[in-house]
Amino acid sequence: MGRAHHAARLTGRADRPVPVAQGGSAALPAPATMRGGAMTSGRGVRRRVRALAQLGVMCLGFAVFAADRAAAQNCGYTHAVSDGETVFTIAEAIYGDPEKWTLLYYANEDLLKAQVFQVNPGDALEIPCPPGVEAVAKPEPIMRPDVELALLTGSGKAPFTDRDWPGEGMVTELVNAAFEATPNPVDYEIVWDDNWSRHLFPTLSDGTLDMGFPWVKPDCAGTPDHPHCVQFHFSDPVVEVLVLLFVRTGDGFAFDSDADVVGKRLCRPEGHFTHDLDRAGRGWLTSGAVTLERVANADACFEALMAGTVDAVSVSLFDGADAMNRLNLSDKVRPLERPLSVEGLHVVISKTHWRGTAHLYRLNAGLAALKASERYGQIVSKHLDLFWERMQGS
Repeated sequence: MGRAHHAARLTGRADRPVPVAQGGSAALPAPATMRGGAMTSGRGVRRRVRALAQLGVMCLGFAVFAADRAAAQNCGYTHAVSDGETVFTIAEAIYGDPEKWTLLYYANEDLLKAQVFQVNPGDALEIPCPPGVEAVAKPEPIMRPDVELALLTGSGKAPFTDRDWPGEGMVTELVNAAFEATPNPVDYEIVWDDNWSRHLFPTLSDGTLDMGFPWVKPDCAGTPDHPHCVQFHFSDPVVEVLVLLFVRTGDGFAFDSDADVVGKRLCRPEGHFTHDLDRAGRGWLTSGAVTLERVANADACFEALMAGTVDAVSVSLFDGADAMNRLNLSDKVRPLERPLSVEGLHVVISKTHWRGTAHLYRLNAGLAALKASERYGQIVSKHLDLFWERMQGS
């Protein structure tokens, strides 16, 4: 059976600690700390955040942040248009925002005006840099390994996908375990590319590589014309994402129903999804019921929260916990226990891939077998423990 050469393997029984690098860490206990008082001290808030994560493991499979786009983008080169690309998908891939298609338009005005904003496979588009961004060399092309199935991921998403994390990340380890558990194994390899902006378009969309992870699935039922819904099939969720509201301690903000959020000012970093805010039954953004501030990163959101320019930060549990720890806000900020949304994190494959459905079935069958076993919980608990241990030691 094929597997990535560098992937760690897990062994052991559910009633024993699973080794973590050197030493080891026991599985998490039941979330008894979910009950009780407000827990407003620094230690209490850390217990609350950790208890929420434990609840995610027990009730949801796991909580993990959504894969956002890398802040640094490549620009200042000529891009060859691939089949299925538009100015909007190219802008999203390069700049992390489809609304920045105007940068492409003014750099290629003669071509796009003549073709009424359409691009065709083989067209040469100049990729300009946004104001204030210096041009960098076009990245080296990704080379396909000589295997039947090549999967694409990247670093910088610890503890989920990162070459410097044990097992190269929790999601990486789960994907490897799923392919080991599938009834129809194939030779495969995981390819690492830290330029996330070119993963979906063009590397996966044009079939250079076969599958990629981890990606959040948009609301394809509500927005079927979203580029990711148009271009890709999504696997069953490998794990699930808890998105929470983080508020100032003592400000009286409660989230018992959606009505409690109407009229509030939320902050979410650029590049993070927003479909959960506009889903059916909410429509907070399109109706103007909620004001959304977009800033560079989670730290900037928490700084806005402390400055009083927003009422809450809306990010994943792990993005929020990491920022609170880094900014020393454990006694000033608290996470609300009711999730704003639960998002699946998936493996994707292009709808134009000639073996797309076969590979998707193979992965989904392995995931189902893995989730039915003790090993799934062992992998999740191992990485979750290690994350909290590193946070406490930082």
